[in-house]
Amino acid sequence: MGIELVTTDGIFALDGGEWQVTNNIWIVGDDREVVVFDAAHDAALIVAAVNGRRVRAIVLTHGHNDHINAAVPLREAVDAPILLHDSDRMLWDVVWPSDQPDGAVTAGQVLKVAGHDLGVLHTPGHSPGCCCFHDVASGVVFSGDTLFCGGPGATGRSYSDEPTIVRSIRDRLLVLPDHTVVHTGHGDSTTIGAERERVLARAAELGV
Repeated sequence: MGIELVTTDGIFALDGGEWQVTNNIWIVGDDREVVVFDAAHDAALIVAAVNGRRVRAIVLTHGHNDHINAAVPLREAVDAPILLHDSDRMLWDVVWPSDQPDGAVTAGQVLKVAGHDLGVLHTPGHSPGCCCFHDVASGVVFSGDTLFCGGPGATGRSYSDEPTIVRSIRDRLLVLPDHTVVHTGHGDSTTIGAERERVLARAAELGV
């Protein structure tokens, strides 16, 4: 299975604040069909990377604006359904109040592309609807903003909660093999093994 990275720059806005960010968009599949994970800032760059292949779905790891603000124009360009966990619809509605996703991702669901199965792991904490996507055959997980190189994703803003994200990572991601590669929503990739100790240490500090 091929994995391609596209990065785009833009603004993350929440709770009245704005931050300049660089987002990772992951294009997963082969030379015929792909799934696109997240739709950040610039649909045209993503369309160029897709390069005419069939897009089976535009899968949003969560509903923060910097992960969804190119979703509708991307859908129009590649004619693919947008999928988002229902628990993040309130975040979607801030960005796209006159539109809606085409479907939901749910825990235990399997997304199929290019002969690979990507299992949906619901990992709330950064937002209520955050999900990760695990390809067992390739030993890869796409973590969005749930787990980064350096530990759990940010909390402390609306709809986020640190004990919840640490519990999600511990119970749903740390059960994966240490060699599992983690492709994140921002910054460098990492592995489950590289993040295990610091996540467990924070879990102990929080008493979760």
